Amino acid sequence: MVDDEEKTIDQLNDEADIAADYLEGLLDIIDYEGDIELSVHNGHPTVEIVADDDKDIKNLIGHHGEVVNALQLLSRLAVQERTGERSRLIVDVDGYLARRRKHLEDVALDAVDEVRESGDPVSLRYMNSFERKIVHDIVRAEGLKSRSHGVEPKRYVTVYLKASNDDEDLADPDLVDENPANANEGLPDEGDDGFVKDEDFTDTFDSTEDLEDADSYDDEYDKESEAE
Repeated sequence: MVDDEEKTIDQLNDEADIAADYLEGLLDIIDYEGDIELSVHNGHPTVEIVADDDKDIKNLIGHHGEVVNALQLLSRLAVQERTGERSRLIVDVDGYLARRRKHLEDVALDAVDEVRESGDPVSLRYMNSFERKIVHDIVRAEGLKSRSHGVEPKRYVTVYLKASNDDEDLADPDLVDENPANANEGLPDEGDDGFVKDEDFTDTFDSTEDLEDADSYDDEYDKESEAE
């Protein structure tokens, strides 16, 4: 299998072309009008659907990003069927992923501010690996520490003050718990509003929608954290 770092720009463009053809076929079937834009960004072939109708855009994103995530997974499978190689293709709809990242960054900074003010840990709602990495990176850059708890799909991030005797950060704050069978013991319950709730934490923050990005099927982001 060829790693993404070893793929040429032509190979990445070919993957985007295959995915675009596949998505165009799906749009024709459901009779949606729109353009498909291709690019390569940070080593990822990227396909963005820009629909003409706001209702179409909403339907292509879906509740909590469910549809765009499904489109990404299906497109990756279509690419793999043609090339025989696993793809890290990204599928977006009308800039949804960029808006999602920006909101997660704001949520992480809000949590950092709350921890600094109160001194108490703050727990966020359940996130996938891609979302957690965004939060971990921001918390680390702000000089605090964070750790993931629980087991997928109920895995979440807690933000803490960095104690004076903390010599170094965890190599990977998102490492899977040592005993997965017991990893959800004591896991905060998820309320009807989707917030993680625990009396041990003074507050919780909504990490917006539970975007089940297809990168939750790809642990490259966690590997990047581990390598730091």
